[in-house]
Amino acid sequence: MTAADTSPPTQRSWRQLRPLLPYLRRYRGRVLLGLMFLFLTNLTSITGPLVIREAINSIEHGVPSPEKLLLYAGLLLAIALATGFFRFWQRWILICVSRDVEYDLRNDLFRQLAKQSARFYTRWRIGDLMTRLTSDVQNVRMVLGPGVMYTAGSMLLFPLILILMFYLNWRLTLVVLLPVPLVSLSMRVLGKLIHDFTERIQAKFSAMTARVQENLAGVRLLRAFVQEEAEERAFDVLNRDYVEENRRLIRFQGLLWPALGLLLGVTFLLVFWLGGRDVLTGRLDVGSFYAFSHFLGMLIWPMIALGWVVNIFERGAASMGRLNLLLTAAPEIVDRAPADAPADIRGEIEFRNLNFFYNGVPVLTGITLQVPAGSTLAVVGPTGSGKSTLTSLVGRLYDAPDGAVLVDGRPVSAHCLETLRGAIGYVPQETFLFSDTLRENIALGAPGASEEAVREAADIAGLTDDVEGFPRGFETLVGERGITLSGGQKQRAALARAVLRNPRILILDDALSSVDTQTEERILRRLTAVMRARTTILISHRVSTVRHADQIVVLKEGRLVERGRHDELLARGGYYHELYQKQLLEEELERA
Repeated sequence: MTAADTSPPTQRSWRQLRPLLPYLRRYRGRVLLGLMFLFLTNLTSITGPLVIREAINSIEHGVPSPEKLLLYAGLLLAIALATGFFRFWQRWILICVSRDVEYDLRNDLFRQLAKQSARFYTRWRIGDLMTRLTSDVQNVRMVLGPGVMYTAGSMLLFPLILILMFYLNWRLTLVVLLPVPLVSLSMRVLGKLIHDFTERIQAKFSAMTARVQENLAGVRLLRAFVQEEAEERAFDVLNRDYVEENRRLIRFQGLLWPALGLLLGVTFLLVFWLGGRDVLTGRLDVGSFYAFSHFLGMLIWPMIALGWVVNIFERGAASMGRLNLLLTAAPEIVDRAPADAPADIRGEIEFRNLNFFYNGVPVLTGITLQVPAGSTLAVVGPTGSGKSTLTSLVGRLYDAPDGAVLVDGRPVSAHCLETLRGAIGYVPQETFLFSDTLRENIALGAPGASEEAVREAADIAGLTDDVEGFPRGFETLVGERGITLSGGQKQRAALARAVLRNPRILILDDALSSVDTQTEERILRRLTAVMRARTTILISHRVSTVRHADQIVVLKEGRLVERGRHDELLARGGYYHELYQKQLLEEELERA
């Protein structure tokens, strides 16, 4: 355990909630205004019993005039109206501030996640991140809204009432204060338990959400392997653990209210016994006894609010601790471009003795390679040889060692990140489409693209004929991750998306693996004009895809083992020649 773990729960909670202070400072004017209305609410609410006290005493000392009774009634009506008015604005302002902070916090979290590298998402489960952006943010909002409002209200109301109670009868007030140490001790103990339980509950909720997200994303695979019942059982275990942990929390929270009720009940009993005796002996008038009893009733709410607020603050502190792990996670890839970074990219790429490690494991070793601007480089090699990693380093999806990857003669880190990535059209090996229309997916990197430009890009990608068969054409909803499209259609949509950007560098990572050879030939012919005007990197397992490239390299176990044009590599009789012969044989078998 760290030093922070062994500190008192109140200190630990405040330390975890401290990152919220900058958010509150943005709205400090509104917060102060809300607190002012809160003060006025409490101030007007405590004047009512004093007015009733005077009315009772005036009745006790003789029959008051109708005008005086009307005055008391008018005062009580005015106090009620003023209290309601102030309470409305108190709640409106402070709760709205909490919603604004929630909005800012969620945006900051999303912005922070958007900055993270691909490596970050190998360490975090998507379901866990979703829980933090939803459930945990909601817990934090409760701290800033009801938590702050009721805490401030109790802190203002408690001393005001105690002052008035001391004024009315100091002996009875001391009796009222007797259970305060017990309440404070119980809050301290239960606060720690609630904090620890909340951390465990949120962790279990994250695991459950992650399981649901993975099951829904891979629903077709589960059905194909008939794993529905197995996953239902696994989810049932997670769900039951989550419910049981909540039940334990509820059990401890359930101790809080009866304990407070018992203490307050005993206090009321003592006050009525002692106060009633003082009234009978003439030491306390009836009006003051009524006002004292009313103030004691008003004091119940701060006591109850204390227990509720402890629950809110401990849950919020546990959630903020989880959120702070994301807010403080430094992005692995940051924009380090100098002031003289070029605004345009020509497309020349160079790898200089590139050595790249992933989690300590060598992925690429000693790669030295030049790709002139406007030329086409093809990369082939067995699975796991580092082909995709090589192209990922060009757009800084992962960071290469300084000076190992250059674009236009400058290290990639010397280019503005937005400029560098904006000049790249990338079709990854695993195609991803958003749950939107086909048109919006194609125009992802060029949101202002015209209808004609979208159609032209789709035509180059060989997608037009398929789109014409869709009931709504380019306005067809593709479903989550493009589930309504075939694998080949998804790949061609991703290819159209890259082409539409009109990039200086086009990277196709096995982008045509899901289409047949004939369709591939047609797409490559259409791509010829596009590739002629820009630097292109082709990754493929098919020789037919790469045979016309200006330069072909073969990667094996992270090393560059062959380099040359199609005919040159065939003549050498290495891996490329074996791959070519194997694919020729496969084609002959298919024809047979």
